[in-house]
Amino acid sequence: MTAPPKKAFPLRLDPALYAAIERSAAGDLRSVNAQVEYLLREALTRRGVKVSVSQTPKRGRPAKQEDDNG
Repeated sequence: MTAPPKKAFPLRLDPALYAAIERSAAGDLRSVNAQVEYLLREALTRRGVKVSVSQTPKRGRPAKQEDDNG
């Protein structure tokens, strides 16, 4: 089962704001996209808005299933 795809949309930011997010992301070893998502979740949590985290698919090979025939 795969996770639903992330919603893509254009976002216009002030260049100074983008630069600040970029520096913050580098300090946290995240991409700018991941940092924006993190900051949005943090801001919503502070406002008391609950945001559930989508389940991400597991990596690697699927578990080997036992065969009933032998």
